[in-house]
Formats: sequence, C-alpha cells, structure tokens
Amino acid sequence: MTDPISAYLTADHDVLDALLRRAEGNGGGIDMAAYAEFRRGLLRHIGMEEKILFPAAQRARGGQPLPAAARLHLDHGALAALLVPKPTGAILAAIRTILEPHNAIEEGPGGVYESCARLAGPDVDRLADALRAVPAVSVSEHVDDERVLAATRRALARAGYDAAVMGI
Repeated sequence: MTDPISAYLTADHDVLDALLRRAEGNGGGIDMAAYAEFRRGLLRHIGMEEKILFPAAQRARGGQPLPAAARLHLDHGALAALLVPKPTGAILAAIRTILEPHNAIEEGPGGVYESCARLAGPDVDRLADALRAVPAVSVSEHVDDERVLAATRRALARAGYDAAVMGI
C-alpha cells in the first residue's frame, strides 16, 4: 500500500506531466493556457517540497538533509528559472529533460517520497494533509530580457545542465 505522501505527490506529478504534454501542443505551437496552469502547478509543487516536505525530513534526521536533497534543490532552481521567460520549444524540452530523472528520484522505490513518509512515522497523515493544504501560487508575468536568460543559464549550469546544448 502506498503511503499518503507518495500517493499525493506522485499524482501531482501525473497532473503536471499531462499539462506539460498539453502545453507542448500538437502542431509545434505552445498551448499557453495549459502552460500557465503547468507553471502555477509546478511552482506550487516545488514549494510543497522545499517549504514542507524537505524541512520535515531534515528535522526527523536530526538536522541532516536527505541525501538527494542537494540534487533536488539544484533541479528546483533550474526549473524555477526556466519558468520565468516566455516558453519556447527549447524551454519546454529543457523542463522535460530535468523533470524525467528528477521525478524518478522522488517517486521510485526507496525514493525521496517513500523516505519522507517513513521518517514522518506516525505523523505521516498530518504531513500529507499539510501538503494538500498548500494554496495555489500566484505568478508574475514572463520576463524575456537578457539578464533573465543569463540567470536561467547560470541556474542550469549550477544544476549540471548545459544550456547551450538545451538551446537556452
């Protein structure tokens, strides 16, 4: 039986994946309504992990972060940076490139979600309820200036991705 944290966050991944597929569109154009929903949902999901899940796991580990936390923080920074400029095909492809291995680290057997649920012990339902209660996030307009794109490239580099190869 799946724990409530893994079940909720994995289902949220599924919703986000479906929105990203819709945003990618059929004829090469970007479905901006689907992308806007994806963007809000991904920022909410990152916030749940960064503000609630990872800190709870770190407290349960006596102040030590989860072994995968550093990798996931870097991915979250890169993903958040990619959400600032107006989406392009290259940006959507870069997001997918990051999300596929990222989600596997979180969802897989013995993954981050399962570890967090185990660490929560008898508080697992309370922690899952706190995740479910996170409100929708508001987002700013896209910004496309060179400073934003340079910051996005730096965030990708910090996370170990080559922005030039990604077309960013």
